[in-house]
Amino acid sequence: MDSNPTALLLDLAARAQGLSDRDALQALLATGHRAWCEGVADVRSGISLEAAGLSDVQLAEQCAAAGAPWEEGMTRSEAVCALAFAIWEAAPAAMAYTELEERAALFGVCLLGEEHL
Repeated sequence: MDSNPTALLLDLAARAQGLSDRDALQALLATGHRAWCEGVADVRSGISLEAAGLSDVQLAEQCAAAGAPWEEGMTRSEAVCALAFAIWEAAPAAMAYTELEERAALFGVCLLGEEHL
């Protein structure tokens, strides 16, 4: 897999726009899913490092600013995960994956095969 999930997801979404072949879309979607997971893990890792130096109040402020408020009873780890996910979902790569999913769905393609539905 490309070592840059952002570049890969942008490329996959662009390639999917001209496709209607279900098998080809399934392959792009599966590759895209792995890249999406890698991308969100990269963001979480970076956020974890950054959050290590923040107080709980500062982390709660960062969460709120990203649209992932630190809810009552959340641990720091849960807050970091919520923050990372909110930041990733706003990134162009995550948006490209959503476009890829939508294109595949137009042709009845999803990550689960029909045998699992």
